[in-house]
Amino acid sequence: MSIQAEIQAATGGFAIQAEFDAPQGSCTAIVGPNGAGKTTLIHALAGLIPLQKGRIVLAGQLVDDATQGVHVPSNRRPIALHSQHNLLFPHLSVVDNVAFGPQCSGLSTRLARQRAEEWLHKVGLADMAELRPAQLSGGQAQRVGLARAAACQPDVLLLDESLASLDAETRTDVRHLLADIPATRVLITHDPVEARVLADQLLVMERGEIVQTGTPEEVTADPRTPWTAGLLDINLLTGQAIGTHVALDCGLALTTATPMTGPVLVTFSPAAVTLSTAEPHTSARNTWQAEVARIQPESDRVRVLLGAPAPCHVWVTPQAANELGLSAGTRCWAALKATELTVREA
Repeated sequence: MSIQAEIQAATGGFAIQAEFDAPQGSCTAIVGPNGAGKTTLIHALAGLIPLQKGRIVLAGQLVDDATQGVHVPSNRRPIALHSQHNLLFPHLSVVDNVAFGPQCSGLSTRLARQRAEEWLHKVGLADMAELRPAQLSGGQAQRVGLARAAACQPDVLLLDESLASLDAETRTDVRHLLADIPATRVLITHDPVEARVLADQLLVMERGEIVQTGTPEEVTADPRTPWTAGLLDINLLTGQAIGTHVALDCGLALTTATPMTGPVLVTFSPAAVTLSTAEPHTSARNTWQAEVARIQPESDRVRVLLGAPAPCHVWVTPQAANELGLSAGTRCWAALKATELTVREA
């Protein structure tokens, strides 16, 4: 394993507890709501926050052990850290900023500059090598910072929302670049596409703890919290099952195709729900009346957020939204087939 981490740490009165392993060359994506502890976890790996309990091994090197009193400083860890705050040196040119890391690792000025030029070419900024950071856009500075981190050729590359300020086209290019970096990568992201495309495993953090771990496919198939379901664009409701009858905690009752007993999680795709202005007479076993809470146009579709009794979101085409006259406050009917519901133990 390239990363073996058992972490209990605190900063500013906020505590986290996390445990995970990551194989050499893999990518681990950390996702979770704001304030979940994602950056605190990254900073603990980087050595910026000491452990209260636990231990961290990076690329075979013990860098933290709270019991033995081991704490290796950040500059002696086999890592590079890139955050959304690039912290470029304003007095250095772009190429010298990128060369700084390799030089600190012992590379000669000539070889460090050569490596920096190679990375600037990879991130599409070769023609800006002699500019100063103040002459760059936010997205360009982000790419320079990423090139500087990667140019160090670390065993472990820590990325704190490194793609956040990039435009859509550049973000796609940089994703491909990150996928080809041989380091073991740990990535904080709020982008479900990034998580699915880059990650070998997902860590879902909420309230300072890892609440779910798995491959993107495993987490998508079985989200365990409403936040996780929302990130992956899946509706999740909780309730009590008796056979194929589920009494949801929100007050609605659903019929499913899978008999269960006890507390359950019920998930379904936003595309599985059909909306109408009149009570439907279809084969769908589940129908209910709801009020539209919000409408969100999204390129070629419209996301309709429904309120009580079963808060969820639904996808419709722009044409369907117009024909149904949907807007905030509109009353409509929702229909959902039992076979579209996935039911698992809570």
